[in-house]
Amino acid sequence: MDLDIIGILVLILSFLFFLVIGVPVAYSIGLSAMATMLVSFDAMPAFSTLAQRMATSLDSFSLLAIPFFILAGQLMNSGGIAIRLIEFAKVLVGRLPGGLAFVNVTANMLFGAISGSAAASASAIGSIMGPQMKKEGYEENFSAAINITSATTGLVIPPSNILIVYSLASGGVSIAALFLAGYLPGILTGIALMIVGGVYAYRKKYPVGQTVTFVQGIKKFLSAIPSLLMLLIVIGGIVAGLFTATEASAIAVVYCLVLAFLYGEVKLHNLPRIFVNTVKTTGIVMLLIATSMGLSWVMSFENIPQTVSDGLLSVSSNPIIILLMINFILLFVGIFMDMTPAVLIFTPIFLPIVTTQLGIDPIHFGIIMISNLCLGLCTPPVGAVLFIGCSVAKLKIQDVVKPMIPFFIAMIVVLLLITYIPAISLIVPRLFGF
Repeated sequence: MDLDIIGILVLILSFLFFLVIGVPVAYSIGLSAMATMLVSFDAMPAFSTLAQRMATSLDSFSLLAIPFFILAGQLMNSGGIAIRLIEFAKVLVGRLPGGLAFVNVTANMLFGAISGSAAASASAIGSIMGPQMKKEGYEENFSAAINITSATTGLVIPPSNILIVYSLASGGVSIAALFLAGYLPGILTGIALMIVGGVYAYRKKYPVGQTVTFVQGIKKFLSAIPSLLMLLIVIGGIVAGLFTATEASAIAVVYCLVLAFLYGEVKLHNLPRIFVNTVKTTGIVMLLIATSMGLSWVMSFENIPQTVSDGLLSVSSNPIIILLMINFILLFVGIFMDMTPAVLIFTPIFLPIVTTQLGIDPIHFGIIMISNLCLGLCTPPVGAVLFIGCSVAKLKIQDVVKPMIPFFIAMIVVLLLITYIPAISLIVPRLFGF
């Protein structure tokens, strides 16, 4: 049998084996990469080469933004920002039928955009909105379903760590352009989720929110302005060229720290816990990045990207069909793999196909990929946001999956719109000259 075919089989089968027996994803990726290299190299070069590739992959100035944005998210999660954004969302959409469902989505979009973390958003917003929605008569599984799915919008709406990861995996696509490209798709996803939630709330005759007077609305808006300003400072500074994404992440930390102290929600004695949580999360993310980049290099050595490209193009040369197949593959991958390694592993495989064969802009494809993989965060067996959302709501996963189906359908419809209407992703970056 051809050595390349043996390597591909070893890669796939070893990765699946490690996952099935319960080995953590990062270790499964690294071990499967090592097993594949042992088929193609002597043992000692395999060990040293993979270690080199893993270390080199982390030697990137852009990656410094990730721990800073994680720390900013931790500070927001503890700093009383979530409740102020929720109150502001009530002013915007609380009076609509099923108002609290709309508030949940809007608050997740705002908090997710500011924190850049779907997990933090699902936890912070879910823990506040869940009891409020239950008190107003909303079904708990519906509340959890809309919280879990809407929490993912913050991964598309900037600033977003996963867009920085895609920039690394793609070989240097502009982070600023990716940030700008995420606005319309993220907002469109949020609107689609609101429509589904609104229809459901109307059929169930859920109550509208409490009336907010003009004066109360102004007070809640003013209270939320300091939190919302971070978006303007971070994204505005990057687009204006005042600082890089990495420098913006450090500025975000300082801003969030000052804000948390001003709100009085974070004290000095809380900082060690926040720093420790940040280090833990950063360690997990960086290990995933290192092992994924190692595996990506192994796949390149085994000519897997070229093999996949030839396979897809042998089925059809129609861009519509190829993009549909890529979306199906990514949807399947997202069920079993965390978003970070999925982006790092599959970007080098699919990006050359769509850019050279289909002429698709790499910025557009990045938004397609991230929007697609967001669905995987809400599905078992490895959906991190699903587990967090169920834990916050104190519900079993099987109780939440069924009411999530209409939201999944809405997200898939938006994904198809993003895929086949490039302007949704590209119009904003083009306006700013990217």
